[in-house]
Amino acid sequence: AKVTASSVGLDFCSMVQGVVIEDGCILDVNPATGEIIERVPVTRLEDLDAVVAKAKSAQIAWSLKPLVERAQLMKDACKKLGEVAEELQELIVAEMGKVVMEAMTEVEGAANKDEWIDLVVEANKPVVMDGGKSTVFRQAHGVVALCTPWNFPADEILLLCIPALVAGNTVIVKPSEITPLTGAKVLSCLMEVLPDGVANLVQGDGAIGAPLVNHKDVDMVAMTGSLATGKKIMEACSGSLKRLVLELGGKDPMVVLADADLEKAADDAVLYSLMNCGQVCCAVERIYVDDKIKPEFEKMVVEKAANFKVGPGSDFESQVGPMVSKMQQELVQKQVEDAVQQGAKELYKSPVPDGAGNWFPVTVLTDLKQEMLIQREETFGPVVAIASFDGSDEEAI
Repeated sequence: AKVTASSVGLDFCSMVQGVVIEDGCILDVNPATGEIIERVPVTRLEDLDAVVAKAKSAQIAWSLKPLVERAQLMKDACKKLGEVAEELQELIVAEMGKVVMEAMTEVEGAANKDEWIDLVVEANKPVVMDGGKSTVFRQAHGVVALCTPWNFPADEILLLCIPALVAGNTVIVKPSEITPLTGAKVLSCLMEVLPDGVANLVQGDGAIGAPLVNHKDVDMVAMTGSLATGKKIMEACSGSLKRLVLELGGKDPMVVLADADLEKAADDAVLYSLMNCGQVCCAVERIYVDDKIKPEFEKMVVEKAANFKVGPGSDFESQVGPMVSKMQQELVQKQVEDAVQQGAKELYKSPVPDGAGNWFPVTVLTDLKQEMLIQREETFGPVVAIASFDGSDEEAI
C-alpha cells in the first residue's frame, strides 16, 4: 500500500515533487534516467517517540559540555564528510541531478566548516552589558527538528545543524525525501563523532515530518524549503509558540544600469540564473536592464548561455543537469509558456539530451512584464529572465 502525507491527514511537510512512497519505502529515483536508485525505508510513526526520547535524554549532557568542546566535535564531524567525499558527490549527482563539479564544490564546503563554526561560537558567548552590570547568557532550547532541502542536500543539513548543536541542542534531521541517501550519509558522519543521541535521523515525507514538527518534546523547528510549506509549519508551531527558523523561497532581482560593466553583468546574469539548474533560493530570477543597453546586453547573454551544456550530472562536460523532478520541470515549462503567450520573446533555447531524464533547456527570455507568472512566482529552473526599464532609480526600485 502507498503511504502519503495526505493519506494520514498530515500534508504540510510533504515536498511537492511527486516522490512515491510504496510499501514503507521511498522510491529514490535518478532524475537523469528515471531509474530507481534504491528503496529507502521510511521511519514508522510508531517509532518516532523513541527517536525524540533519545534526543531528549542526550540533550542535558550535551549542553553541559563546554562550548568550545561542542564546537571542536562539530569541526571533527564535518571533516568526516571529507573522508567520504567521493561517495557523497556520487549520491548528490544520482539523487538530485547536480552536475559533478557543483557536487564536488558542495561537499568540499560541507567538510570545511571551521570558520562558520567559529562564528557560531562567538555568537554563543556571554555578552557583558551596561558596563559590567548585566550579562546575557545563551541557553539551549532542547530538541530541534530540522527539515532540510534537496537542492543542497549535504551542505544545508550542516547549515541548520551547526548553530543548533554548537548551542547545546540535540537535533533530529528529516532530509528531503528526494535525497534520503545523501542525508543518511551526512548524518552517519555526524553520528560517528558526536555522543549517542545528539544527532538523529528520520526518513520520509510529510507523514513523518508533520508529527515530528508537532511532537510535544520537540522544542524548536528549523526548515529550509518552499513558502507554502513554511506557512504550514509556522501555523503548526504557533499553537505552543514553538521556536521556529525558516529559510524559504525567493525571487531575486538583478538590476543592470547603463554604466555597468556589461561583460561582468552578462557573466553574472547567466551564471547565477543557471547554477544548480536554477534550483537555488537566491538565484537570479529577474533581470531588469536599462533600455539603452538592452540589445547589447541580450546579445552577450545569449552568447554566454550557449556555452552551458545540458546533460547528465555525471558527465564532466555538463554545466546544467536535469531538473529534480517531472513536477518541477512542468512548473518551469508552464511559466515559460505563459510568458511567451503574453508577448515575451524566446532569444535562446538549448538542445537537451534524448531519453527519460527531467531535461529542461537553458532558456533566455526577454520583454517580460510584471503580470507574467515568471515575474511573480519562484521559477527554480534554468531560465535567464530579462525585462527592461527606463534607467531611472524610481522604476528600478
